[in-house]
Amino acid sequence: MESPEACSSGDASPVSPAAPAGERPSEAAALRALVDRVRAGEVDAAREVRRLTRASARHRRKLAAAVDPLVAMLRSAAPEAGEAALLALLNLAVRDERNKTKIVDAGALEPLLGYLRSSDPNLQEYATAALLTLSASSTTKPVISASGAIPLLVEVLKGGNPQAKNDAVMALYNLSTIADNLQAILSAQPIPPLIELLKGGKRSSKTADKCCALLESLLAFDQCRVALTSEEGAVLAVVEVLEEGSLQGREHAVGALLTMCESDRSRYRDLILNEGAIPGLLELTVHGTPKSRMKAHVLLDLLRNSPYSRPKLPADTLENIVTNIASQIDGEDRGGKAKKMLAEMVKVSMEQSLRHLQRRASFA
Repeated sequence: MESPEACSSGDASPVSPAAPAGERPSEAAALRALVDRVRAGEVDAAREVRRLTRASARHRRKLAAAVDPLVAMLRSAAPEAGEAALLALLNLAVRDERNKTKIVDAGALEPLLGYLRSSDPNLQEYATAALLTLSASSTTKPVISASGAIPLLVEVLKGGNPQAKNDAVMALYNLSTIADNLQAILSAQPIPPLIELLKGGKRSSKTADKCCALLESLLAFDQCRVALTSEEGAVLAVVEVLEEGSLQGREHAVGALLTMCESDRSRYRDLILNEGAIPGLLELTVHGTPKSRMKAHVLLDLLRNSPYSRPKLPADTLENIVTNIASQIDGEDRGGKAKKMLAEMVKVSMEQSLRHLQRRASFA
């Protein structure tokens, strides 16, 4: 079986270019005839819709009339017909907001959820990809949330094939942007498979980005914090994204650790320190996004030995903070460790400043 076309969790903007001037009447007639063939239940017609809409926004718009008969075909008891309809609908939904809404309004969610339960890994994968694409729309997201999709997506995260797992975590992230869904996601116990997925992939991947983004939101709940710290290597996996991830992944990773530490400093401070988060945090204060830098500074403050009240926070230098943290690390030459941490950070900062001055000079 062929794999579905690529889609992403950011697929939420309609692309509806106008038809070119002087469109041939024969083309319009051919497309109407193709829709009629889909309506008659022809599997090959559904495959033709998929082919035409694979890379053509114009065909996605002109074949929108095929959505209703394709949803009807999606309900077919014949696996071949269901698969053809599913892949055609997936292509119709990619980068087309109106088609996403039309597909959901036509009743596609019920059969799609049925495919999520399928023992056929390919059908499960395609249905997950379809829900990922549909969940990128702010219009359809609440409907999908209310359909019962969340626990099924977590089940795919636990037992689907690799591509289905990647798409499931991205779809769950899309749905997690509705605050009321966070408890529903947690109730399905996603943390063990989420950490397994994070540990098994590249720390700089889009999947790692979404895993950490989802964790950052879920860690606002004690249930998630308990589940995360119960998983061997879970905090370390987040720290590794902090060190090796993409800019967005690192931002979410430091946000996840900060959420933990702010919720209960005495409980999570040593755990974060023991996983070696300090070097990554120091680098992030220089090389991170604006949000990452801010979060890293706050977390470094929290990792000091003495708790503080934010309104009374003294204007400590970064050197004092690093020295304080290093004093809590086992081993000899604690002061040397602090100086080494600070020296490395200062070196990186100076190199960055020099490059900035050189760029400015080149444009002078």
